[in-house]
Amino acid sequence: MWDKRVVENIDEFVGEYSVGCLFKNFEDGFVWAFTGVYGPNLDCERRLLWDELASMASWWEVPWCIGGDFNVTRFPSERSGEGRQTLAMREFSEIIYELELMDVPLMGGDYTWSSNQAWSRLDRFLISPSWEEHYPDLSQKRLSRICSDHFPIVLDCGGIPGGRRPFKFENIWLKHEGFVELVGQWWSSYHLQGNPSNALAGKLKVLKKDLKLWNEQIFGDVTLRKKNLFQELQSLEGGGDESNRKGQVVADLERVILMEEISWRQKSRALWLREGDRCTKFFHRIANSHRRFNTIESLNVDGNALTDQAEIRNQVAGHFKHLLSEPHDWRPTLDGLAFEHIDQSSMVWLERPFEEEEVHIVIKKMNRDKARGPDGFTMAFFQKCWAMVRDDVMQVFQEFFIYGKFEKSLNVTFIALVPKKRVL
Repeated sequence: MWDKRVVENIDEFVGEYSVGCLFKNFEDGFVWAFTGVYGPNLDCERRLLWDELASMASWWEVPWCIGGDFNVTRFPSERSGEGRQTLAMREFSEIIYELELMDVPLMGGDYTWSSNQAWSRLDRFLISPSWEEHYPDLSQKRLSRICSDHFPIVLDCGGIPGGRRPFKFENIWLKHEGFVELVGQWWSSYHLQGNPSNALAGKLKVLKKDLKLWNEQIFGDVTLRKKNLFQELQSLEGGGDESNRKGQVVADLERVILMEEISWRQKSRALWLREGDRCTKFFHRIANSHRRFNTIESLNVDGNALTDQAEIRNQVAGHFKHLLSEPHDWRPTLDGLAFEHIDQSSMVWLERPFEEEEVHIVIKKMNRDKARGPDGFTMAFFQKCWAMVRDDVMQVFQEFFIYGKFEKSLNVTFIALVPKKRVL
């Protein structure tokens, strides 16, 4: 049933419709529970299964994973031909909510059972938030079936596939003492030749390299720093030490916890919560949900399923390159069409040079945690470091005003400066 080289079975729980095991990982000592389920067909008996799961949750109170054939669906969309929400569906969703479980999205298909005439999603994995915290990159996949009327499903905890990691400006860096001044020193040392847009693009590129190196050598891993500070605090408290060092450790720990929260808030893009709300676990779950949602593990191209990430990237890039290739053999004729005109004063106002104040106002009004532009820099960077980058940015605006174009690579920078909503 389990690989004894990987986990140790500590305890067991056998019910009428479920079997639970308490495991301990040999590799990292992680203690968790797994429950295998085979649900009954009758609604009255299914309530006994819900009682079993509730008992198991209170019995062990550890990170928990449940999987199996529940013999019930959650939503009408999970059953072919079903157009209404049944009582059994509502009760299934209610027990998931009451036990604070998470329903992992299914990849590879919508249904897990078929009689060739009817289709349903009867099988699934459910996990607790604490289990997901330990395996943040998990995914649930449907595999091919051979002889059964059920499709096998696998819960993969190995990680979400991806290519080379692009540069991402972390807003927590702005909380590091002396960071803004350090960026200012770096920026003033960059001397690049060429037109303003070329120079700005070059400076941002060099700054990325300096930030990556600084992050590796100086700033470090926030989670590891928090762990080390906790250990030092426990050591000081265990020894009855009430020295100044303990106060410093507590202050450092509070600062690092805030940094961790900022980092996960930025990743989650939950913009309606404020910095300091202490919702790190919530941000963590939202960020992991975004990652799973944005992951393309398989792509169907002309009937062939591609799973290799390099092939998927090439196919996606080729598709949009073809889609966005503009044909030049035909243009619509607009002769004779009447368009409304603005008055002369409005025309002069629209064609005036860009002003520093209006550019700065737009930057200040944009949310600092908005998703990064393609160049990896957030609005928080431009807001906090505006005094350093201001002259270079305004020179690019002036260049665009005069010539109507700028360095192609800066499209990925200034696309983030375009507000996505109209300001009323």
